[in-house]
Amino acid sequence: MPREQLATRLGFLLVSAGCAVGIGNIWRFGFITGQYGGAAFVVVYLIFLAILGFPIMTMEFSIGRAAQKNLAGAMTALQPPGSKWSVYGHIGILGNVILMMFYTTVAAWTLSYLYHSAAGDLIGKSPDELGAFFGGLLGNPLELMIWVLVVILVGYGVCALGLKRGVERVGKAMMGGLFIILIVLAIRAVTLPGAGAGLDFYLRPDFSKLTAGGVYAAMSQAFFTLSLGIGSMAIFGSYINKQRSLAGESVSVIGIDTFVALMAGLIIFPTAAAFGVDAGAGPGLVFITLPNIFNAMAGGQIWSVLFFLLLVLAAMTTAVAVFENLTAYAMDQWGWTRKKAVVVEGIAIFVLSMPCVLGFNIWSSIQPLGEGSAFIDLWDFIVSFLLLPIGSLVFALFCSHKFGWGWDNFLAEANEGEGLKFPR
Repeated sequence: MPREQLATRLGFLLVSAGCAVGIGNIWRFGFITGQYGGAAFVVVYLIFLAILGFPIMTMEFSIGRAAQKNLAGAMTALQPPGSKWSVYGHIGILGNVILMMFYTTVAAWTLSYLYHSAAGDLIGKSPDELGAFFGGLLGNPLELMIWVLVVILVGYGVCALGLKRGVERVGKAMMGGLFIILIVLAIRAVTLPGAGAGLDFYLRPDFSKLTAGGVYAAMSQAFFTLSLGIGSMAIFGSYINKQRSLAGESVSVIGIDTFVALMAGLIIFPTAAAFGVDAGAGPGLVFITLPNIFNAMAGGQIWSVLFFLLLVLAAMTTAVAVFENLTAYAMDQWGWTRKKAVVVEGIAIFVLSMPCVLGFNIWSSIQPLGEGSAFIDLWDFIVSFLLLPIGSLVFALFCSHKFGWGWDNFLAEANEGEGLKFPR
């Protein structure tokens, strides 16, 4: 049976970028950039995108397109006889599962905040009250479960519609809405009185503020923001034809992803500076600090709704893309129908999301990484600091001269079609 393909090149670029564009581009990028020195961190982050992100993304696309299968099936098909590269293919797919075990909860936060912003529940609250509101959300397992269920129903519902009617069509619409809101919010932020100090922090590098920890964080963020190392891009490589070279397509996808991250910075840092707020306030920046700022702005509720709608779109583009990767794995490896894969996996992901949900309340006494930690920290550590960088190294070795699939095979696949090519 021929491999199903995306209908258009634009669909491929936006769906692939949608997988990369997620809460990490806004929530994680914002507070990490604030913590590690602003513009200097951004420069190092961009360097890692170019020297590590670009080649690894091209390798992932190439592995998927060459084999026309999910990561596990692709590495099985392309590995030399007798080798065991396919083992990592299955580990990579497991990485997608672990990612969704905490990403569904973070996406649930964004949906909750969008709802409460629209309902006016955040208006007029003091900073302490906003902190208590977020704490109340984390401490309410039933509400969190409901929002997680909504994330899964919407995400897998899109996948159930099919690759073209669901994943591609809805992905294009969500990305289009995301771009419009992003630009509107950035224009508003940079025109706020007092925004100049935030722009200076974000755009003028001071390398004396950069630490070794900041350099490693920049590398980790480059892998995290592009969803590299666990096969999230390989699946979309399997859905495209050979008309365009994959180096050029990787540049386009990375360009879209980077545009979103940089524009998010243009929203967060000028806004924080205009209202005298520390932009390195940590994960609470988006869910506690920014709502406080919106309360102080004229038309604050409108800007709050737009911002959290932006976060919801960013979260759901990634969720849909990862769910599609898992759906394709079940269809390829086990011969399941799309409907069966969606139903079974949806139930499984909901159950597997529960430790993260309950880790903030009922199971808060369980602190897997030491005092003050929760399951979200453990899952994030496994994905961000282990599987993504290690998986990227595996892809590099798999496509190298002496190991795995081989450099010549990689170059032949990556360079096929029109566009930017690697030198031979």
